[in-house]
Amino acid sequence: MNEKLSPENSPLGRATDYCSEYAPQLLFPIPRQQKRDELGLHADALPFVGEDLWNAYELSWLNPRGKPMVAIGEFRVPAYSPRLIESKSLKLYLNSFNQTRMESAEAVSATIARDLSAAAGAGVQVSVTPLERQPRRNLGYVQGECLDALDIEVTQYSPQPGLLRADPQRQVDDEVLYSHLLKSNCLVTGQPDWGTVVIRYSGPVLDREALLRYIISFRQHNEFHEQCVERIFTDIQRQCAPRELIVWARYTRRGGLDINPCRASHAGWVADPLFEVRQ
Repeated sequence: MNEKLSPENSPLGRATDYCSEYAPQLLFPIPRQQKRDELGLHADALPFVGEDLWNAYELSWLNPRGKPMVAIGEFRVPAYSPRLIESKSLKLYLNSFNQTRMESAEAVSATIARDLSAAAGAGVQVSVTPLERQPRRNLGYVQGECLDALDIEVTQYSPQPGLLRADPQRQVDDEVLYSHLLKSNCLVTGQPDWGTVVIRYSGPVLDREALLRYIISFRQHNEFHEQCVERIFTDIQRQCAPRELIVWARYTRRGGLDINPCRASHAGWVADPLFEVRQ
């Protein structure tokens, strides 16, 4: 991996001056492959499809007459992109629009799409909706079974794929399980990341207590949101051999951004469009 693009060289954990004039050079891409190498995943044969959905709540610019505009941004980064974008650098980049005059929301959207696509190495879909257009956000709870009431003993707080179990004698066509107890830490700063994780699958029935222990085992683990979801997907796939599998997480926002990675065994399954109440 290019050492200049290693997480340790990102803006994370460093005092930073905010730039309020358009500055695409602030974006800090990080190659995905190093973490995928840990999981034995090859770029030309990924076992999943999916995306990283970012929601940006602190997006503003000046119109041609100098009047501030405020909007919500939605960015969809494909899982096959060779690079993810470090979150603090994205925050700094978005803030660089604050004193920048732009012709319209559509011009802002096109500019962000161009810059994020260049950073990620693949096409990023961008939507920018001014608040005056009254955008809506769908908050709700997953239509599935929450694991969090299970009365279990927990002793391990780093990822333990060996905890996962499934019963090949029992099969299910479509089951959705979820937990609000996902917590991991930023790869660089160690700051906590909180999220809800959802597992939808078909095939051998997953052991629910084992799955909850596995989810909780991320509690002291340092990794970016996207990397955690890929690890969960890969571990379940290898340990439990589901016929079909999708894993997505809704992470609590930080710095005006929330990140929602999704990985699926095939394109037919997509994440529930509802967002988590803590976001």
